[in-house]
Amino acid sequence: STGTYDVGALAEHVGLSLPTTSQHLSKLRLAGIVSARREGRHSYYTVEDPHVLSLVEQIFEHIAPDGSLAPDPPPRAR
Repeated sequence: STGTYDVGALAEHVGLSLPTTSQHLSKLRLAGIVSARREGRHSYYTVEDPHVLSLVEQIFEHIAPDGSLAPDPPPRAR
């Protein structure tokens, strides 16, 4: 899903600690994948490139619930 989220919400969503999530977001910011804006003590993050969201969705289509690679989806009819 798209939108703007603070570190706490993102950490809870992915099941990681706040410091670990902050480190990941810092690296994503350096790579230009997300942007951040501060409001008081909170930083809010937004994905800058919608293509990144498509890429991540495609990756997850190939991962089975147990974490292994899922079989390729059937080819789409042309």
